[in-house]
Amino acid sequence: MTVKTRFAPSPTGYLHIGGVRTALFCWLYARHHGGRFVLRIEDTDRERSTRESVDAILTGMQWVGLDWDEGPFYQSQRYDLYTAARDRLLDTGHAYHCYCTPEELEAMRAEQLAAGQNPRYDGRCRDRTTARDGVDPVIRFRTPDSGEIAVDDLVHGNVVFDNADLDDLVIVRSDGHPTYHFSVVVDDADMGITHVIRGDDHLKNTPRQMHIIDALGYQRPVYGHLPMILGADGARLSKRHGAVNVLEYREQGYLPQALLNYLARLGWSHGDQELFSLAELVQLFDVGAVHRSAARFDADKLTWLNQQYIMHEPAGTLVPGLRAHLEGEGLDPAAGPPLEAVVEAYRERARTLREMAEACWYLFRDFDRPDAAAAKKHLRPVIAEPLKAVRERLAGLEHWRRDMIHAAMHETAESCGLGFGKLGQPLRVALAGGPVSPPIDVTAELVGRDRALKRLDHALQLIAERAAAAG
Repeated sequence: MTVKTRFAPSPTGYLHIGGVRTALFCWLYARHHGGRFVLRIEDTDRERSTRESVDAILTGMQWVGLDWDEGPFYQSQRYDLYTAARDRLLDTGHAYHCYCTPEELEAMRAEQLAAGQNPRYDGRCRDRTTARDGVDPVIRFRTPDSGEIAVDDLVHGNVVFDNADLDDLVIVRSDGHPTYHFSVVVDDADMGITHVIRGDDHLKNTPRQMHIIDALGYQRPVYGHLPMILGADGARLSKRHGAVNVLEYREQGYLPQALLNYLARLGWSHGDQELFSLAELVQLFDVGAVHRSAARFDADKLTWLNQQYIMHEPAGTLVPGLRAHLEGEGLDPAAGPPLEAVVEAYRERARTLREMAEACWYLFRDFDRPDAAAAKKHLRPVIAEPLKAVRERLAGLEHWRRDMIHAAMHETAESCGLGFGKLGQPLRVALAGGPVSPPIDVTAELVGRDRALKRLDHALQLIAERAAAAG
């Protein structure tokens, strides 16, 4: 048997963290078993489904790198299959037309609640044989009203449901559109899905779907229901916890491989290992090892993990992302040093690519004046002569390399009777426009000879202006 899993999002919003984790676990399970991964867009809710949401889902899946083998399939293009399955259920007596009005259903619900009962459809149209004028009927599935049905779940084990607690659910709305419970059963069977891996909020739906599967003569898939993701405070994951469009993580400068690594560890583990390559995840992942308890989303842990990837990924793999963030800051990546060199200089200082782009702006854009507070503290008349001396030494260098730059700076500090820090920080403010940058020799090398000398001239002019104003 070829293992086949599917990810089936509804395009009524963006692709969020919970959806990506479900897709990842489905993808890993299929890849681990040498199977196939299907992407299906469940867009039968015509009022809420949008093209914008579809595009966001596809773009999000592509960004995180979860490639699909089949699809994307769209339920809105598969109505012939649902119609044929509907007719089979009606013909065999497993489904029936229900003519109850919304008002009657609400009255039924109110009576049951008043009697302390769980509200459910009471089957009053089960044996109806005549139509009702002026009412467009729904179609309900005739659920067995006695006995039990068991879900042998890969995560939760054997879960037993009493059929008497399951009412006759609607499988086709009054406008002819299939409901989720019905279309998902038909699609999974038609596509040959062998393993359904999804959130455990669907576990209560599974016995209903299994009854429909049995009535249609389909083979039941194997189920695995993943525990939900909570915020760090134990509340249901929401926007304030990070349940945002996954593409916002791209905008914030997170790496897709770091995000997948983090999500894989939300509810699954392999010893104490924290960092996994995608190949390792494929080799090691087993849905049966997923924890039953809910996982907690920790934004700080994700950021830490992202920084680990920034520190250890080959610089070339980070260049496209850095380029995009530089452009997002209005900077021209071609107006500065090679981006691989920038990555090497900043990889241990930045938690995200966005932070990296924001910190290295001075390499791609000139400035008229450095940060006012830093200039006031470090660009004082007492440092003017040492700055002039180091400028002369730097201008005379045969090659603009950090080792030669480093030597020139140290020689100047010694000749002026200064500790290196006394010269290094003014140099940093002059070259980078502020008090923070990589080591000063690295900073100068990245800034470049012509730009560095020009900025030193501007710093000396600023010192002279302040001296004149004070004197």
